[in-house]
Amino acid sequence: MGDCGALCGARVLDLASVGPGARASRILADYGADVVKVGAVPRSGAVQIVPPHYAYSGNRGMRRASFDLKSEDGRSAFLALADRADVVVESFRPGVAARLGIGAGDLLARNPRLVYCSTSGYGQHGPRRSWAGHDLNSLAVGGFLDCSGRREDGRPALPGATVADIAAGGMQAAMSVMAALLERERTGTGQHLDVSIADGVLAMMSLYADEYLATGTEPGPGHYILTGRYACYEVYGCSDGRYLTVGAIEPAFWANLCRELGLEQWIESQLDDEVQDRIRADLTAAFAQRTRDEWVDQLGPADCCVAPVNSIAEAVVDDQYEARGAVVPAVHPVAGDFRQLAPIWAGTELPELPVSVPDGGVSDAVELLSEAGCDPDQVAAWIDGGVVA
Repeated sequence: MGDCGALCGARVLDLASVGPGARASRILADYGADVVKVGAVPRSGAVQIVPPHYAYSGNRGMRRASFDLKSEDGRSAFLALADRADVVVESFRPGVAARLGIGAGDLLARNPRLVYCSTSGYGQHGPRRSWAGHDLNSLAVGGFLDCSGRREDGRPALPGATVADIAAGGMQAAMSVMAALLERERTGTGQHLDVSIADGVLAMMSLYADEYLATGTEPGPGHYILTGRYACYEVYGCSDGRYLTVGAIEPAFWANLCRELGLEQWIESQLDDEVQDRIRADLTAAFAQRTRDEWVDQLGPADCCVAPVNSIAEAVVDDQYEARGAVVPAVHPVAGDFRQLAPIWAGTELPELPVSVPDGGVSDAVELLSEAGCDPDQVAAWIDGGVVA
């Protein structure tokens, strides 16, 4: 891998301001892609979604341009970039991009090597293709919520993060784009990627879905070891009101935990359904005797599969993350100095520190259109006409 990353030289046009598309382009940029954030030109009275300067890593390493895609001139300016792009990421509702004249068919006809990635809630076809939705809806329809823990009234608990946007959407899109770029090296042609976030959730639930399809056993909270059936895979409270996790699935780890807690009588009863309430009660009583960190310091190195439940404030200063350089200094031209997560994915390159985060209000349109070979007078006319910003 070169100094600028595995995707060095790949130009990505990202039309998604937030959500899975923005997460995908963040990953691609961290792997060295030249990402251009494409937005709409500001209009009086129009709603502009402008994430805060720190969101999506502050769009570090990216450039920005805005176009009026509803006008012929604005669309022509955008197409000048798309003709030379390797990837386009969009998150319009199915059919909208085509109505704007920038759909997969339009762009691939002009640039057959293009990888065109559409991210949407339910995909480009199917009975729900036009439905609006967000992360929670995708987690619900794909079975994730039903297999999650329950509140006291029986409702599924809200997830602590936008899992569908992050993994089922953003990571799926980034992975698919990378695979399509590899395939293009073999075939010489691009393709249209139909990334459905709901599909991604169902794929994430494959262990449970395949179990049901093969055996007829319907998964849910408490149905087996990973969903709370046994005390060896659980969250426990400690004397300081904090929590730790126990994931002692393998018998050897379970035996280690029981010995450390002085509960050797339960070593052979790990998966005995008849005594799980008693085991839980004993573990709950034991963990309540000491603080979270005291237990973690003892049990972590003892091969017990124990880890603390960190808050975000604790996670970003955790010794393990500090040792791996997970947090880096950054600077924004308006907001000033702050910290952010470094490129964490394996194989990514650490940028020069402090990380320079661009001002979202500054456009790189002139530079980008010049690189695309557009006539300077034409670019000036587009900007003066308000179709490029």
